[in-house]
Amino acid sequence: MSTTTEDPSAGRFRFPSAYTILFGLIVFVAILTWIVPAGQYKRTFSEELGREVPIAGTYGTTEPNPQGIFDVILAPIAGFYDPESYEANAIDVALFVLVIGGFIGVVASTGAINAGITQAMMALRGREKWMIPVLMALFAFGGTTYGMAEETLAFYPLLLPIMIAAGYDAATAVAIILLGAGVGVLGSTVNAFATVIASNAAGIPFTNGIVLRFVILGLTWLACVAYVMRYAERVRRDPTKSIVADRKAENEAHFLKGRDATESVEFTGLHKIVLAIFGLTFVVMIWGVLKGGWWMAEMSGLFLASAILVGLIARPGEQRFVDAFVDGARDLLGVALIIGLARGIVVIMDAGHITDTILHWAEVSVAGLSSVVFINVIYWIEVILSFFVPSSSGLAVLSMPIMAPVADFAGVGRDLVVTAYQSANGLVNLINPTFAVVMGALAIGRVPYERWLAFMWPLLLILTVIIMACLSIAALAA
Repeated sequence: MSTTTEDPSAGRFRFPSAYTILFGLIVFVAILTWIVPAGQYKRTFSEELGREVPIAGTYGTTEPNPQGIFDVILAPIAGFYDPESYEANAIDVALFVLVIGGFIGVVASTGAINAGITQAMMALRGREKWMIPVLMALFAFGGTTYGMAEETLAFYPLLLPIMIAAGYDAATAVAIILLGAGVGVLGSTVNAFATVIASNAAGIPFTNGIVLRFVILGLTWLACVAYVMRYAERVRRDPTKSIVADRKAENEAHFLKGRDATESVEFTGLHKIVLAIFGLTFVVMIWGVLKGGWWMAEMSGLFLASAILVGLIARPGEQRFVDAFVDGARDLLGVALIIGLARGIVVIMDAGHITDTILHWAEVSVAGLSSVVFINVIYWIEVILSFFVPSSSGLAVLSMPIMAPVADFAGVGRDLVVTAYQSANGLVNLINPTFAVVMGALAIGRVPYERWLAFMWPLLLILTVIIMACLSIAALAA
């Protein structure tokens, strides 16, 4: 007689992983290319933007290019680089993530991170909650000034163990970074990748409408901080209230590496030097992006150089250094794969020639509306477009040359259209599964996507009310 052991989870519905969700979206968009008519706007090269932009009123149908099974299979590969031209898509971001993982692995192997966490917790004992508004303010500053997004991926491995050791959970750490930088982008003021590009495409100075954007930034930041602090305090008092409560022991073992948060760890001179290099690396990265024109290649090189410097100072030996770097990169390999999958969705849309068709439908739908209705419809159109075009600069170049001129007929300032676009794009990119930063952050934090949606939906409603109220009042006051 044989016996069988039943899996208690058998027959229970389990929400798909991020990989399945993203691949499913690739299949869905490929199906749309067989249904949605193909079309394109005529384009002209913009010297100011350094790229081609669509011309309003020039939309026309084109030869369909429906995407088949082979295109779907190639889409995740094309998400990294174009297989025909070998032009990079998301391969630079994925490589950046792997190098960050290697850097974190080398630093962690010295014991400096564990020792630093212990010291930080001792210094902040009883005041841990005030880390939340301070850190969210710093990330929001990065978001509103230069569109901080992919760069935030470097901060998750640092903040996650600190917040977990402080009695919070992984979702709190993810929220601090993702919502902090995200609300900064939502309320962009001088962000070159959103406000400046969109304003240039709309034919207006980027300073037009900046007061309203500061108001939106302030109100939405306050809402996010209050929301995260309330959740974090509830989790600290009762860990079962966490959206990842069932993963508490697993996450503590993963992020704290089995270290007891209360145990005494010697904080040596070597630890201090390594952590100084660690912190200085991030400072140099931010300086390079803001002032030096750096992007993924330069940032990857910086983290590689810093890893080597730490290895030379700590002297773990060549084999241990290589093992630590490879192990750290391996920890973030899943994140790198998710980034390529997310970019593959946009690849399918563009190849199927349906991106401009969706934009044309939006252009037609806003004709003849009152100013208040017009600006709110524009906002929701940009919300929908943001799911398909998560890139703030990409959506600005795509939609602003079309939507901004339409605003003239509705008696609405073009600056208000720019504000509606960036607010919508910023809001959607707090949860957007086609946005690699969201899926990458959740993968690093080990927070399932469906639980993040459950955590976010009340806040999304609050932020939507704030944004629509601000847009409506501004339209009435114009």
